[in-house]
Amino acid sequence: MTGDDVRKNVRENYTKIVRGEKTHFTSSECSCCGGPTPSEIGGKIGYSENEMEEVPNGSNLGLGCGNPVALASLSPGETVLDLGSGAGFDCFLASRRVGPEGRVIGVDMTPDMVSKARENAEKGGISNVDFRQGFIEELPLEDNEVDAVISNCVINLSPEKDRVFGEAFRVLRDGGRLMVSDLVLASEIPEALRRSVTAYVGCVSGADLKHAYLGRIEKAGFSNIEIVDENAYPLDCLADGDTIERLVSETGLSTEELSKALGGVRSVKVLAYKVGS
Repeated sequence: MTGDDVRKNVRENYTKIVRGEKTHFTSSECSCCGGPTPSEIGGKIGYSENEMEEVPNGSNLGLGCGNPVALASLSPGETVLDLGSGAGFDCFLASRRVGPEGRVIGVDMTPDMVSKARENAEKGGISNVDFRQGFIEELPLEDNEVDAVISNCVINLSPEKDRVFGEAFRVLRDGGRLMVSDLVLASEIPEALRRSVTAYVGCVSGADLKHAYLGRIEKAGFSNIEIVDENAYPLDCLADGDTIERLVSETGLSTEELSKALGGVRSVKVLAYKVGS
């Protein structure tokens, strides 16, 4: 698949998610799974009940793989950027932490997601958030505009991850920090799975090996790079029985081979800094 093919498939998939339609690796209730609800997924990946209750209804679509806001050490008055902001879940959590004197910017390439996030902000009376349509590989922001960049299970979907980290570095102020939750691989997956569109939009086949992912962050110019948390990602949040059957048909791999490959998926939280010159 070309980069444009990847973006087209991902955009179509996430458009269906926000519209409540069944998709690859998703149901109408959640992403990267077929059973748990968004709230159940949120609990498994680090969100508290209070956090899930404090955002406008419809913000949590069950799309994440961790809670980057919890580890971002956000302070009142800061400006925060969320890469791949979806329906606004993490943006709304961040907005409370930076307060009315702070600002949160969400960027997403899917028009329906941006519309949904704006609708949720209006519904919740949240005025310190700004949702923009755009690519995370070409951010619609000025240089040195934000204090923190967060992202939740999105960068693995990009076909140009080096550009994503380069853009994050560009828009951060000196001393700013990157705090992302993402999926990486503990070991290489079969090539047939790498070529699978279903697995790509399900956050698997586009994922980097862990050392490669960290290498991209360093290459972009970040310093003090640290994995602050790492866990095996729950298999029930990756694929249900129907999805496994689809992947068996699509890739020619056995159920056992797919289970082994999916078992190597790791959820990591990475912290890194843009050190001033």
